[in-house]
Amino acid sequence: MAYTNHTLLPEALERWSVRLFDCLLPRLLEIIYEINARFLSQVALHWPGDTDRLRRMSIIEEGGEPMVRMAYLAIVGSFSINGVAALHTELLKQNKQRLSELVKIDCDVDFDPEAMFDVQVKRIHEYKRQLLNILHVIHLYCRIRAGETDNWTPRCVLIGGKAAPGYRMAKLTIKLINSVARVINQDEKVGGRLKVAFLPNYRVTAMEVIAPGTDLSEQISTAGKEASGTGNMKFMMNGAVTIGTLDGANIEILEEVGEDNFFLFGLTSDEVEMSRSHYAPNEIIEKDEDFTRVMRLLESGYFNQFEPGIFDEIVESIRSPYDHWMTAADFRSYIDAQELASQTYRDQALWTRMSIINSARCGRFSTDRTIAEYNRDIWKLTVVPAPVLNGL
Repeated sequence: MAYTNHTLLPEALERWSVRLFDCLLPRLLEIIYEINARFLSQVALHWPGDTDRLRRMSIIEEGGEPMVRMAYLAIVGSFSINGVAALHTELLKQNKQRLSELVKIDCDVDFDPEAMFDVQVKRIHEYKRQLLNILHVIHLYCRIRAGETDNWTPRCVLIGGKAAPGYRMAKLTIKLINSVARVINQDEKVGGRLKVAFLPNYRVTAMEVIAPGTDLSEQISTAGKEASGTGNMKFMMNGAVTIGTLDGANIEILEEVGEDNFFLFGLTSDEVEMSRSHYAPNEIIEKDEDFTRVMRLLESGYFNQFEPGIFDEIVESIRSPYDHWMTAADFRSYIDAQELASQTYRDQALWTRMSIINSARCGRFSTDRTIAEYNRDIWKLTVVPAPVLNGL
C-alpha cells in the first residue's frame, strides 16, 4: 500500500480508542497488535535498549486511555509515504535530513535527525555570546563524562558565522568551538548523546537549509546590545523555538508567542547596567558547582593539549569583573533554560505545538507591515491602490 498524508497537525492524525476498537473490531485489533509487535522488534534491532523510542514509535499509544495511532499504522503498512501537496511531502522528509547532509559535507560531522538541533548562526562577536553557548556545550560534556545521563535528550549543536579580519577574540572563539567539537566528537563515551560542529563559510544558501531544519534557535546576546536581529525572525517563521535574552527583536517575538513558547533567560538590560559596578564573576563561578566544573576543564588545557595557553585570553575574559558582555552573570540562568528546553523536547507533542505557534505568529515581522510603518513614519508617500486586473 501507499499512504498519502493530508496534514501534520496532531489533531488531524486520527487516534482511535483501543476500548472502542476492541468492542467493534476485535479481530482487526488483534492483527494491529501483531503488526505492532513485528514493527517494534525491527525498531529494537536498530536501537537496542532505547525504550523511549519504542514508546514514541509504537502504533499503540499507552496511557490512561490507550489509543491506536492510525497514521502510524498507515505508515508501517505502506511501501511509500507522501503528502497531498509538495509542502507536506517536504515536511515529512522533515528538513533536518537536509541539514544533516549539509553538516556532513561541510563539517564531516554526523548529525542524527532524531536529536534536538540546537543552532546559533550569526556574525561572531562577543556581545552575541557564542562563548556562552560553548560553555553550555562543555557543561553537557562534563555531565556525560560524569555519568549524569538519565533521561538524556540527544543534542546536535551547530554554530556558524564569520569574524571580522582583525577581530582577535572572535577568531579565538571560533578556535575554541572547533577544539571543543573535535574532543567531544571523538570521545567514544559521548556516543550519540552530543555532537558539535562549526559551519565554515556561513552563507545565504546555507541558511536556506539551516533555518527550516532547526529545533532550538540561540538568540543569547547580552541584553541591551542587540539593535534588532533578523536571524531570530527567520528561525521563528520556520518553526524553531527560541532560547534567548530580553534583547533586540526577541522582545517582539516573546510578545507574539508568549512565555510558554519561548525559553527566556538572563538579566534584563537595566539589570545588566545595575550589575556592572559590583560584578564579581569569580564569586559566581565559585558558588556554582557546574560552572566550576566547566572552568576547571577549560583551564586545564583539556581542549588544547598541544597548544598550551592558547585560550588564556578567553578564560581571563570570563573571570574579569570588567567583562562588558557579562558572560558569567547569565551562565546559571542559561543552563537552567537549556535544561527546560531538553525536557520539553522529549514531549514531542508539546514541542510541535510550540513550533506551530511560532510559525503562526510571525506575521508581525512581514515586509508588508515594515514597509507600511516606514511609509507612515518616514517616507510619507501617497498610497496607490493596486489596479484591478481582468475584473478580479
